[in-house]
Amino acid sequence: MSIGIPVGDALRPLPYHLRLVEHLKRAEPEVWRWASSYAVQEQHVQAMRAGLLRETYRLTSESHAQAYAALATVTTKLEIDAPATLYQAGGESMNAALFYLPGEVHVVLYGPVLEKLSAEEFIALLGHELSHYRLWAMDGGDYHTASRILDHTLADPGAAASHVNTARLFGLYTEVFADRGAAFVSGAAGPSISTLVKVQTGAANVDAAAYLAQAEELEQADPSLSQAVSHPEIFIRAQAADKWTRGEAGLDAWLRKRLQGPLSMAKLDLIDQGELERLTRRLIARFVEQEPMRSELVMSQVRRYFPDWSATEATLDLATVTPETADDSARDYLGFVMLDLALADPDLRDHALVEAARAVRTLGRSDAFLEALKRDAGLAKREVDALTRKLKAAA
Repeated sequence: MSIGIPVGDALRPLPYHLRLVEHLKRAEPEVWRWASSYAVQEQHVQAMRAGLLRETYRLTSESHAQAYAALATVTTKLEIDAPATLYQAGGESMNAALFYLPGEVHVVLYGPVLEKLSAEEFIALLGHELSHYRLWAMDGGDYHTASRILDHTLADPGAAASHVNTARLFGLYTEVFADRGAAFVSGAAGPSISTLVKVQTGAANVDAAAYLAQAEELEQADPSLSQAVSHPEIFIRAQAADKWTRGEAGLDAWLRKRLQGPLSMAKLDLIDQGELERLTRRLIARFVEQEPMRSELVMSQVRRYFPDWSATEATLDLATVTPETADDSARDYLGFVMLDLALADPDLRDHALVEAARAVRTLGRSDAFLEALKRDAGLAKREVDALTRKLKAAA
């Protein structure tokens, strides 16, 4: 079980966190240096302190001894060595939030969580929030720096759709990490799940096992992609926490399927943009692998895609590009790249189109490719029909 090992081994950043930090450091080094600078951190700290004092009531260990005892239990289990303070904010809906300051833990409670949650559930709630602190403090604060870069990017009216989706996914995976922290401090997924349901529904009594069965039943009936903006749907979170505590194999792939889905042109984030570039390079390398295909006109078109093109580029195994890894739009895009290259040299056109069409057939998108030939390449119907006959003969 994941919760039976030391916290440092159990609670590690998820693959999405690691890949995004690596991407930002490599692609935006100046932005990274700015976001992690002391001056920016100090400005952030001062604004946070003022907001807490202005908008909440600070609880004391004398007036709320049980709550602070639970807080001490959680900080110990998560190996957080920092002073911790609880606050109560207004509102009727139950919730909690961590206000991150380096070296200080500040947790704001919303609504009647102290009255409605059991002692076990309150520990799970604190475990979730303090796991945010643990993540933000890891690896020199890298994941908090990444989060702040995304926040500043979204504040820019010119933020691209890829930036918006990156911030969304980073937030979803961060909540999954925090749910693992809730299960870790509780010793089981149950309190984390019942807390999620209580906070979401306001129900007074929750059977975690029954809700987990409900979530699994829903997945069988409708295994659709998460549509959440800031927190994954609680039925996904419940399953994710349960699978993690049981050490279920393939959890990263399951999370990718439920939170992101396959590569799609309509919802590319910064990470999938990089993956699409990698696939494009390898697809082109496969297309020009045969020496006759490397004519001057074709290679000139290749360098329009990638000015840094190398003769040692790796080639793509088309069998790895499936509907599970890339949706119709992404596979159609790859087909259009091959169509573009096939039309680059009139002397190679017929042979190149057959080779491209064969590859697209492997991708399962022949109909879209042939339609593009008629629509975008200016080929007459008789020419497309002739190409179709060649493909059938080759098969």
